[in-house]
Amino acid sequence: MPFFHINKIITGRNWYSIGSLSYEFLSKFCFYKLPVNDIILSVNMKYLKSQEIAKLWNLSDRQVRTYCSEGRIPDAFLNGKTWMIPENAEKPKRQNRQISSRRNLLFCLKEEKEHQLHGGIYHKLQIEFTYNSNHIEGSQLTHDQTRMIFETNTIGVSTKATNIDDIVETANHFKCIDYVIDSANKKLNESFIKQLHYILKQNTSDSRLSWFKVGDYKLMPNEVGGKETLKPEKVKEEMDKLLEEYNSKDKHPIEEIIDFHCRFECIHPFQDGNGRVGRLIMLKECLKNNIVPILIKDDFKEFYYRGLSEYKYERGYLIDTCLHGQDIVKSFLDYFRIKY
Repeated sequence: MPFFHINKIITGRNWYSIGSLSYEFLSKFCFYKLPVNDIILSVNMKYLKSQEIAKLWNLSDRQVRTYCSEGRIPDAFLNGKTWMIPENAEKPKRQNRQISSRRNLLFCLKEEKEHQLHGGIYHKLQIEFTYNSNHIEGSQLTHDQTRMIFETNTIGVSTKATNIDDIVETANHFKCIDYVIDSANKKLNESFIKQLHYILKQNTSDSRLSWFKVGDYKLMPNEVGGKETLKPEKVKEEMDKLLEEYNSKDKHPIEEIIDFHCRFECIHPFQDGNGRVGRLIMLKECLKNNIVPILIKDDFKEFYYRGLSEYKYERGYLIDTCLHGQDIVKSFLDYFRIKY
């Protein structure tokens, strides 16, 4: 049944706000045959529910409702608890929370890294990104232990056994972030991606396995989340295609960076370390494109995994999770008074 929004009815010199009315009510009202000159009906168009608009725009319902509550969809209104949206409404352009060019995040990171400044945004980003990315992949180091390794190169006292690989990969991840900062403005290519993997996995127990290629594509099939990934013999070809398509543009909005990340994880080019390398690539590309980076926290990993798994059918899950990750980094930038 079509749903219309009537702005007002004018009778003589008085007008009355009517709001949202069904087609049946409109028909009954017109039945009274009031003089045409005394009635002005502003019947805009057919309205759709937010869930229907979400499907048309390939967004999550939550994102559409957020746009409505922010007033970014003209003529949208609440009918009870449901947002009603004009069927011809235009999808709002995504505000990517780009960082201002003067003294932006990348500038601050390079400056603080060069001077080995502690307690700033470089310090904060290193610990938060390393702790959460490693924890998503099963590291058992605590946040304090991660911080101590960065600050003092020691792990501190622990009452339980500590996996040596957790320590090594934490130290390696700090180096990966340094490499990302140094290479942020460079073109994304195979050499950079392989070098990230090499830095992350060097001196680990995996690096001593004859079939494990540190800094090179996988030799054996692997799965992620119980699902098959691309066969080893096809990885090189598909990675070349992915990079060629991505690099056909000089600038990328956040949606394209997220899309690259999902496709990279589906290929799963390395034997291990794909998630961390993929998230480091997102960090690099956000810095290059002057976009607030995405921090996937460990306690949001189930939403993150769902987003990757369902991305082919519903992109909104992963995009919403990544936007939440942007909000976390935004709070860091607010604290350190870095414009974005």
